[in-house]
Amino acid sequence: MFRFAVTIVALLGLAPFSVGADEVLETIDAAREAYEAGNMQDTLKELVSAQQLVQERKTAELTAFLPGPPDGWSREINTDMGAAMAMFGGGVGAEAVYASGKDRFTVLLMADNAMVQGFAGMLSGAGLMLGKRIRIGSKTFMDQDGELTGLVDNRILVQSSGASVEVMRPILEQFDFDAMAEFGR
Repeated sequence: MFRFAVTIVALLGLAPFSVGADEVLETIDAAREAYEAGNMQDTLKELVSAQQLVQERKTAELTAFLPGPPDGWSREINTDMGAAMAMFGGGVGAEAVYASGKDRFTVLLMADNAMVQGFAGMLSGAGLMLGKRIRIGSKTFMDQDGELTGLVDNRILVQSSGASVEVMRPILEQFDFDAMAEFGR
């Protein structure tokens, strides 16, 4: 068992060099070097930096699930969403505003945070009595006076508001909920 563990550690140590340089791995390596040198302040600084880089990468990956605008529509991505997630208990988020003429609505995605966990209970069973159920693709959404809320893989909240369900539905139907369920894995 000891020989197996040593082999795994050795392979993990070589992994960054075999797959090419990566900013996250470089930052983690810098934290490790600072730790080995006994510099705890630099270790913490580098670990915080690595965490921020991972959060940025996860935010970009989640944002990629927001579908492009259909013909005649525009889409504006909220690039400040990552900073706002601290107010929602951490995790990652993505947001876009879709607009066409007088129609305008927002789609919000939040993943892996306490607020989403709270919605999970609300969206199941008795919680669905708080609104009307509607299907969009393979997912059930709760419609509360035109605000649509759905949950993917019990950890990713999809929320859309600001226009009628008929206006929002075609864009929400473009989401690949199956691929979204694999987010972050």
